[in-house]
Amino acid sequence: MAQASIGIIGGSGLYKMDALKDVEEVHIQTPFGSPSDALILGTLDGTRVAFLARHGRNHTLLPSELPFRANIYAMKQLGVKYLISASAVGSLKEEAKPLDMVVPDQFIDRTKNRISTFFGEGIVAHIAFGDPICKNLAAVLADAIASLNLPDVTLHRSGTYVCMEGPAFSTKAESNLYRSWGATIIGMTNLPEAKLAREAEIAYSTLALVTDYDCWHPDHDSVTVELVIGNLLRNAVNAQKVIQETVRRLSENPPTSEAHSALQYAILTQLDKAPAATKEKLGLLLQKYL
Repeated sequence: MAQASIGIIGGSGLYKMDALKDVEEVHIQTPFGSPSDALILGTLDGTRVAFLARHGRNHTLLPSELPFRANIYAMKQLGVKYLISASAVGSLKEEAKPLDMVVPDQFIDRTKNRISTFFGEGIVAHIAFGDPICKNLAAVLADAIASLNLPDVTLHRSGTYVCMEGPAFSTKAESNLYRSWGATIIGMTNLPEAKLAREAEIAYSTLALVTDYDCWHPDHDSVTVELVIGNLLRNAVNAQKVIQETVRRLSENPPTSEAHSALQYAILTQLDKAPAATKEKLGLLLQKYL
């Protein structure tokens, strides 16, 4: 199977990368089922990358329907070591205005019934997750944004992402609650990805693209799909430029990442006594520890 060390997950509005050359569509089966869509392998300025449309290329999957484990495991199968997740978000702070870009460094989990671990079935692991984003990858991403001087875009190099269940947007009471917690942005997808990427020893960072002020802002209408789509289209153009520059920087100088050895001290089960079927299922994650 073809390999790529850099993976890109495209969120709402970013269903393809126009700059990709030598494109190959790869249909992958994982021990956790099929990913959201075929993965697209292509060359971006000479670097091989893997691209996945998170909700499917025709946007057919709700956030709560996403096959998170299959998506991340498929990236691992392709050899991905660095994963950039582009995501549409609402803003919970006045200074993070629509069209801005946030590279969050923290998450708050408000999801309900999402499986966010590969482990279980006889093998127990507890990853360290105090810093849920790879700091070094986030720095490369933020520097890439800053270097482009995009019009109408302010870069925010840190922030807290509230991951909510959806698919409905927040109530005003919820929105103001999250603001009282000091959160910066709100979305529906990135926390399960971040947890699973850490378990898969993949460095992960979010490119959060602000579409709206959620519903808390007294001078802006409550968030509507029409408002979001208009800003999504503008954000998608900017996101592709950012991703292209980030890939260029990563290929020239790939950073070290603590994520690349995240399982070293995380597995509590003695693997020689673990169920053979589970070891086989998780073979890609466990191979260097067996």
